Amino acid sequence: MSAPDASGTSDWHARPVDAVADELGTGLDGLAEAEASARLSRVGPNELDTDGGRGALELLAAQFQNALVWVLLVAAGVSLVVGHVVDAVLIAVILLANALFGFAQEYRAERSLDALRALATPVVTVRREGEETRRDATELVPGDVVVLSDGDVVPADCRLLETQAFEVDESALTGESVPVEKTTDALPPETILAERTNLAYKGTNVTRGRAVALVVATGMETEMGAIATALLAAPERRTPLQRDLDVLGRRLGVAVVVLSAFVVPLLAFRGTSLVQAALTGISLAVAAIPEGLPAVVTLTLALGVRQMAGENALVRSLPAVEALGAVDVVCTDKTGTLTEGEMRVTRVWVDDVTRAPEASHGAATDDGTTADGDATDDGTTADGDATDDSRFRLLFEIGAVCNDADADASDGDPTERALVDAAAEFGLDVASLRDGTPRRGVLPFSAERKRMATTHDDAVYVKGAPRVVLDRSTRIRTRDGTDALTPDRRARVEDALDDMADDALRVLGFAYRPLDAPASGEEATAEADTNLVFVGLQGLLDPPRPEVADAIAETRRAGISVKMITGDNPATARAIAAQVGIGSGVLTGSELSAVSDDELRRRVETVDVFARAEPAHKVRILGALRANGHTVAMTGDGVNDAPALKNADVGIAMGVRGTDVAKQASDVVLLDDNYATIRTAIRRGRGIFDNVWKFVAYLLSANAAEILLVFVASLFGYLVLPAVQLLWINLLTDGLPALALGNDPTGDVMRRPPRERERGIVDGEMLLLVAGFGVVATAVMLGLLYYTLDGAATVTPYAMTMVFTGFILLEFVKLVVVRWTKATPLRSNPWLAAAVGASILAHLATLYTPLRTAFGTVSLSVGDWAVLAVTVAFGGLLLFAVGWSVRRYASETQTDDAPSESAAHLRAY
Repeated sequence: MSAPDASGTSDWHARPVDAVADELGTGLDGLAEAEASARLSRVGPNELDTDGGRGALELLAAQFQNALVWVLLVAAGVSLVVGHVVDAVLIAVILLANALFGFAQEYRAERSLDALRALATPVVTVRREGEETRRDATELVPGDVVVLSDGDVVPADCRLLETQAFEVDESALTGESVPVEKTTDALPPETILAERTNLAYKGTNVTRGRAVALVVATGMETEMGAIATALLAAPERRTPLQRDLDVLGRRLGVAVVVLSAFVVPLLAFRGTSLVQAALTGISLAVAAIPEGLPAVVTLTLALGVRQMAGENALVRSLPAVEALGAVDVVCTDKTGTLTEGEMRVTRVWVDDVTRAPEASHGAATDDGTTADGDATDDGTTADGDATDDSRFRLLFEIGAVCNDADADASDGDPTERALVDAAAEFGLDVASLRDGTPRRGVLPFSAERKRMATTHDDAVYVKGAPRVVLDRSTRIRTRDGTDALTPDRRARVEDALDDMADDALRVLGFAYRPLDAPASGEEATAEADTNLVFVGLQGLLDPPRPEVADAIAETRRAGISVKMITGDNPATARAIAAQVGIGSGVLTGSELSAVSDDELRRRVETVDVFARAEPAHKVRILGALRANGHTVAMTGDGVNDAPALKNADVGIAMGVRGTDVAKQASDVVLLDDNYATIRTAIRRGRGIFDNVWKFVAYLLSANAAEILLVFVASLFGYLVLPAVQLLWINLLTDGLPALALGNDPTGDVMRRPPRERERGIVDGEMLLLVAGFGVVATAVMLGLLYYTLDGAATVTPYAMTMVFTGFILLEFVKLVVVRWTKATPLRSNPWLAAAVGASILAHLATLYTPLRTAFGTVSLSVGDWAVLAVTVAFGGLLLFAVGWSVRRYASETQTDDAPSESAAHLRAY
């Protein structure tokens, strides 16, 4: 016997059970061992394939595929050429440290596929040749018959053959917030994945009941396999800063080649010796390379990571810190992210009275009303009116007793745990209540019956689908006891039910029937499950986290759009979105599948809620947003979120409720599952980018000044700063002072829109600053050179020392100006003052210790320091003038160009 492979067949839900079994060449007794072995050889083991991921050596090699890294390698070679082995070693150490750190981060990310494999059930009950045995789940093949029960993880994609009160938690795959009741009936072909109730999917969890199922897909052909395939295919995303630094590296590399190719022949033509010309070319190359830039960027981001960890955001990828600051759209899951991730009773109804559970316990006390409904409540409130306490008490008693969850709600079906919690909120001791109301029989919930019934000594309790319970009721519990369930009263119950359903509540109905004599067993319970007394309704919802609405409001004020993408139904999604302040418009997964990519690009700008979304839909939504020019953060916790998390500019997983797959595929993990932490992380990311901007501007302005000074001086035949001194300047300016800038405090960065995606870190504001600082420093230092040369034909050690020292001092003044340009308080960073002090002491060592021989410097007198003080003070005034011009330019461009939120969303059109 043979059967076609399951690959390519996706309509198992639309076929009758017999047709599915015929297609796979099997039956209720399962496959023969020989046939199973043959199929295993053909289709392979039931496991997720992680081949295609990058190996360790490939990941390590990728760390050096960066233009700036190659430029730094050139710098190391130059240092070796000029005899500065220590500098070459330092650059090499920086490169190695950066490579190892990046390797560690990417290696961990690649392990997301391994986490997917771990979701498979180790062993499963398989029926072969009519015998049930326990086998390794990897041995399953299409056509196998498996037996599933409460607590199992579904080992493969299966078509259900038989079910007994069978429910599966599919939240990790579909985003559905409550367990799904499963059936065996065939469904329409167009039924979406989240509503295919006759299928059970690999990696989901059985929460209740028992089922016999036929395996229709294994390994990479399962829905979980499709997610693994999407993870393998997801390209590595580069953050704006990574792209900017790569562009900067390439441009610096080109600048080095062009400068050297131009200056060396020019100097030789003017009569300079070839050795001198070559040394000048090397000096220009060294001046053009900011050796410390990658290290400072890495360390600054690492400081941000440490701070964010203390704020419950664990960063798994350093560049994600900066990318958070550029995010202008957050795509968030609903369950467990915006909501608490637990079902709760939020509204109850009895006889035209609607309340919250905690408000249902009135001032009066119950006088001992029992399930027979004859006694009435004699309590009164302060104004003398009778209260409804006894009716609400009975409603919660039924919910707590006709219930299989633990008495402390620590285990069991989420809906039943919520009913226990509601009873406790009302004030009932559930454990004592159950002890006093022992269960004599039970009729379990099933998809066909849509209700559960339990018998006790004096009554039968029933809960289930409201209209089913209502149809089996003939009386209703009222303030005065019980009364006939007239058409008018029935209509009022249905109106209350509709009101709850309109608010996306999952509603259950509750009823009882007094017993004249104790009954026990399933048969007696079934006989008593008629002529019920209807008590009331309980509406359940996975409620929003209380702090989420404020967090979303703040992120929206910061120019960030928030979109909900959930597997839940449209009504629930719309209700939660309204409560947390997410905008209007709902698009379902089936509607999304029907629109073109161009149409979707337009729709994503106006639709903020996507319901019944499948994994492929989430990736497609992200693609549309990115195509419109947005920088997108995606939050999620389920396996179904992993492809979108990996494709997003910033993937944010939930740390408490999140699956290992989601965490491994993400850039950031929220340790408290709190959406408000995203707001804090974005604020931190924006502040870090400001600091990165400051030290990049500082370093580039130093390099620009060095290039201009060496180039202009060389045109007059002077080698003003040799390579060793340029390397020292770079070490002092690129080292502790630049790093201290990374710890600068920031202002209220959430009061401005996010940085536009296409705007690089080297923006117009920075270019003006770098050019202005370069021109000022060059002019001032050339004036100092002219003064100290005093007519000499060549640069003397004294003149070189004065320019060398003056340049370094002017760089430290420039630190103050750069911070002032970004409106940073001058006295707010004690680390910066310490870093400048340490750098000055290090430079003094090159003047007044034997180190001066290595640097070619001489000791300076008090008079020399006075000259330097005047020179630096004059240069500082000019630098502040440049900074003032840049601040004015920045203010004008932000006022003129800052788009409104809607304009920003539509800028791609």
